[in-house]
Amino acid sequence: MATTSDFTCRYCERSFSRETTLSVHVCEQKKRWQESSERGVQLGLQGYLKFYEYTQGSAKLKGWDDFVTSPYYRAFVKWGRYCVSVRVIQPERFLEWLLKGNRKIDNWCSDKLYTEYLVSHVQKETVNDSLARAIEYSIDWSERTGSPSHDCLRYGSANATCYAVTTGRISAWVIYNSESGQKFLSELNAEQVAMIWPYIDSDVWQKKFADYPADQEYAKEILTQAGW
Repeated sequence: MATTSDFTCRYCERSFSRETTLSVHVCEQKKRWQESSERGVQLGLQGYLKFYEYTQGSAKLKGWDDFVTSPYYRAFVKWGRYCVSVRVIQPERFLEWLLKGNRKIDNWCSDKLYTEYLVSHVQKETVNDSLARAIEYSIDWSERTGSPSHDCLRYGSANATCYAVTTGRISAWVIYNSESGQKFLSELNAEQVAMIWPYIDSDVWQKKFADYPADQEYAKEILTQAGW
């Protein structure tokens, strides 16, 4: 005959008198283990390990078992799920930016902070990363509209394209170095220009192009050949 100890939750060690009760039992630790493969949770784990590596140099001593029992588990998972929900550009770079800036973890899911990071990031990233995201965006647009992907800036909704700029899908590398990008920019109203200006500030980008003329020529060549 089974005893109470036979029906013990291996996560929280709570005992039950019936196996059926144990089978439907859900504790916080069990939930954490069940969601371990979720993308947001995995990003939270990366954040947790990087946090300890950056602040204490002890990430090598930490692992999943430490994370799943940590009082900060939910805070890091919240950040990981935030990254997934808003499609954060390069979460690992965002994490480094947060840590280097000594941002409090309670504020890591702030849209204001992410915007600040993104504006900085798009100004520093490589031209290849920028072009790759623009091409990905154009393919998604083409699948939704049935139009050629290279026409996404020519004939796409201005508001939707402005949103793509503010989320890092379309960058100044594309706007300033393609015929369709120039056309898109020339047709915006004052409100739309103001919305995207932090991401395409001409003073910042003129200096960028002056410092990296080969990259600018490369962007122009790729975009022209692709029909942008």
